[in-house]
Amino acid sequence: MKKFNSFRNRQNGFEDLGSGTAEAAKTKKSWWKVPGIILVILVIAIFAFNSTYQIREQEQAVLITLGQAKAVTDPGLHFKIPFIQQVRKVNTTIQGFSLGYDVDSNSSETDDSLMITSDYNFVNVDFFVEYRFSDPVKAVYASKDPVLILRNISQSCIRTVIGSYPVDDVLTTGKNEIQAAIKEMILERLSEQDIGIQLVNITIQDSEPPTSEVMEAFKAVETAKQGKETALNNANKYRNEQLPLAQAQADGIIKDAEAQKAERINEATAQVARFNAMYEEYIKNPTVTKQRMFYETMEEVLPDLKVVIESPNGNTQTFYPLESFTGTASASSESSTSEAAQ
Repeated sequence: MKKFNSFRNRQNGFEDLGSGTAEAAKTKKSWWKVPGIILVILVIAIFAFNSTYQIREQEQAVLITLGQAKAVTDPGLHFKIPFIQQVRKVNTTIQGFSLGYDVDSNSSETDDSLMITSDYNFVNVDFFVEYRFSDPVKAVYASKDPVLILRNISQSCIRTVIGSYPVDDVLTTGKNEIQAAIKEMILERLSEQDIGIQLVNITIQDSEPPTSEVMEAFKAVETAKQGKETALNNANKYRNEQLPLAQAQADGIIKDAEAQKAERINEATAQVARFNAMYEEYIKNPTVTKQRMFYETMEEVLPDLKVVIESPNGNTQTFYPLESFTGTASASSESSTSEAAQ
């Protein structure tokens, strides 16, 4: 009986062990489902967060779908396709920036404020420019930085207009007229650019003569510019004077060289012709030709000297001057040549 009870206890123990293992396996499977549920919840939350966007009253948005832009102007909550559509918000309220004056540091920016008037005086003028974005799509796509373009256009127009007014008008009574002229010019430039930004207003904050240090610096710059222009003018004047002279000298050298060339050619041609003629005479009568050449050479070497010639038979002949002898010799050589020809 004791053995039977012991066997029953062991059997019950095995049954309890089997039921515990099954419960553990079931618990393990339920724990594996928890991360998947969390992941699904996270994905849903991400998609829900990226599928909506809010537009405020002072904003407009640009909805970009695969590169195609569309303006969204209605304020409130809007939907978009996550990761396919993008949203670029644009602030449409009136904004502004200063020129010639740094609002944050409360200091003047000389490079932007210092200008030259029509009567060649210096003046410091500070401006404030107000603008707003009128077309969000163009503001996003037409240029990389439309505000920077507006700043550059404003600086250019300001200097152009200030440079056409005398210093008294800039400092006193002409401010309103100057502001209107600058605004009109900026609006015309912005219309040409068409970058989705609109000028609201531009005003002169302050205008005053520059400090003495700045005046001295700019006078030094102007003096250097005038010295540069004077040096350039003198150099151009010297060049204009020297170029014709140099050209004339070059032409003269070329003409002299051409004349020498022609003279040398003619001289060489004459020498060749004389040599050929002399050679022909030499072939016909070598003795007479040799004598003639000898007498001509003596005439050149001893033109005004008394010459005594001794013949082989001992007789001597005196000739003075030598031209009579050369003329006689020439006549005798010519007669000998004619006799030989007959």
